[in-house]
Amino acid sequence: MTYTKNQLTYLVILRLLIGWHFLYEGVVKLWNPEWSSKGFMMSSEWIFEDLFQTMAQNEGILSMVDFINVWGLTIIGLLLILGLFNKAASIGGVALLAMYYLAHPPLVGIVSALPTEGSYLIVNKNLIELFALLVICAFPTSHIIGIEHLIAKFRGAAIDESTDSK
Repeated sequence: MTYTKNQLTYLVILRLLIGWHFLYEGVVKLWNPEWSSKGFMMSSEWIFEDLFQTMAQNEGILSMVDFINVWGLTIIGLLLILGLFNKAASIGGVALLAMYYLAHPPLVGIVSALPTEGSYLIVNKNLIELFALLVICAFPTSHIIGIEHLIAKFRGAAIDESTDSK
């Protein structure tokens, strides 16, 4: 794909901002030994309420969910920032955000125990960031600006050197 300079700039900035948000959220959870997703899952409402609450009440599953949250957020954030495995990182981020959205959807009649910084109806920050990651997945930039670009450049140089020596 080819992009205009502005398109590339805005797509890379979007990738970096979401990467930073994911990385920061993961690292904050990693550094806080008291953090757990239990409260978030226990306060879940709507059609997946039973699933999330059952997961939160099982210590083995809860431990796995916490691990996936902390390391998923951290690794996805790093990959987006570095411009490496753009599509895989975007899809992983979409999966996490979908779970957050389904646990606490902003729907009429659902009164979440979690504090929010605004009033939402159907569309919230998780849904917006989820669709922004779909844009990043559909319009990748890491092959232009990122480690993927450097790897391709290095591979190209290595191929050129091997063909020159023959």
